[in-house]
Amino acid sequence: MHVIHPRPLTKADFAPFGEVLEMAGARSFVINDGMATRFHDLARVDVAAGGGRPAISIFKAQPATLPLDIAMFERHPLASQAFYPLSGRSWLVVVASDDAGRPGEIEAFLASGTQGVNYARGVWHHPLLALGEISDFLVVDRVGNGDNLEETRLELSCRLER
Repeated sequence: MHVIHPRPLTKADFAPFGEVLEMAGARSFVINDGMATRFHDLARVDVAAGGGRPAISIFKAQPATLPLDIAMFERHPLASQAFYPLSGRSWLVVVASDDAGRPGEIEAFLASGTQGVNYARGVWHHPLLALGEISDFLVVDRVGNGDNLEETRLELSCRLER
């Protein structure tokens, strides 16, 4: 079985799969008479294909336990999908390159409790993986007509370990 060890989530390493959502290094400016700072335009919300519209949701994720066998991936062909942790806990991001319409090489990232991700349209990813305790996530994705979910099982599962 192929073993994957997550590495820290960075903007550069995650760029082939989408964008990292974090305040560190973001363009920011003070607004509201100095009462707030806006960390501006962190990601491209891509949901308009097929008449879709953006939806904001909160997911409550049960924690995963490592080691964990990774046996399935999903992708959203009509839209991006963003996750941002609300509970301040680290979490795992598992993605795969596309190999002729199937998940290819798998990569895993350890996101801090202040980092989110915006999966680009069509990027293979594992469903949400919270760590430690039940965790809440703000999710921005697409609602509307059309089939925006493709799931597939891996021919050979891999193991995610610390």
